[in-house]
Amino acid sequence: MDYERLIDEETWDFIRRTAESYPDDTVEMSIADQRRVYDTMCQDFRQPRPSGVDVQDRSADGVPVRVYTAGDPTRNVIYFHGGGFVVGGLDSHDDVCAEICVQTGYRIISVDYRLCPEYVHPAQFQDSWAAVSWVVREYGDPIVLAGDSAGGNLAATVAHYARGRLDNVLGQVLIYPGLGGDMSKGSYIEHANAPLLTLDDIRFYQTVRCGGPAPNNDPSFAPLQDDDFSGLPPTVVVTADCDPLRDDGPAYCKHITAAGGLAHCINEPGLVHGYLRARTTVRRAADSFERISVAIEALGQGIWAYD
Repeated sequence: MDYERLIDEETWDFIRRTAESYPDDTVEMSIADQRRVYDTMCQDFRQPRPSGVDVQDRSADGVPVRVYTAGDPTRNVIYFHGGGFVVGGLDSHDDVCAEICVQTGYRIISVDYRLCPEYVHPAQFQDSWAAVSWVVREYGDPIVLAGDSAGGNLAATVAHYARGRLDNVLGQVLIYPGLGGDMSKGSYIEHANAPLLTLDDIRFYQTVRCGGPAPNNDPSFAPLQDDDFSGLPPTVVVTADCDPLRDDGPAYCKHITAAGGLAHCINEPGLVHGYLRARTTVRRAADSFERISVAIEALGQGIWAYD
């Protein structure tokens, strides 16, 4: 793959800067060291919160959450952070959540689900569902589900499980999610050695998440394993073109539309996994983040702008 041609210089600068604190061999480190270097990297990229955002750390029936408000919100966005189910937390995506809050005017609830390997699947899904159930009881406003990478997976698993259990899910926005696609073909092979996320990395995270072999036919683990895609909320998936996970997005959207639902996939040329951290330095990433915020706001208003 000719990444020198596909990726522009701004994005290469982001890749190099990431590698300074999060080297390519990070997955070979101990779990504690992986978390340490990931936290260091996130801190290096972290932006100040916009003014006017009120932030509270709360407990959602035992699951730590961080609630962001600006003004008088009428919608809840429940955000699940990325990090391969192994790293990340409330601080790693604090600035992203604060900015989405200001840009949409919605209440953002960031979920600090338990991490692997201390807690293997389905602990992450269980925490995610517990947090969503708490938000519905606590605030009552309709919800939009959102998340990046592993968090995109969790948002989708909640959307699948919520059918028949919640009636106020207005949509989901999934950012370069891993949804359980076929790792033997497509982008998994085409971009097996992509910058910032490789196929070997994905396999490592899956093994750690399961504590052994991956389950089959378990949509709370991999939404693409579901056999029913009807009744899902309007869905926008945003993928990075230079990412092994890329093809999960269009595959997922195809299943939803085939079942009669609304789904749209936006593939971002020249971008790599984790590009949310590049939104202040890379024009392509900034434009994509704007599209993500617009999608969240529109779904919260019941607007579908992708026909």
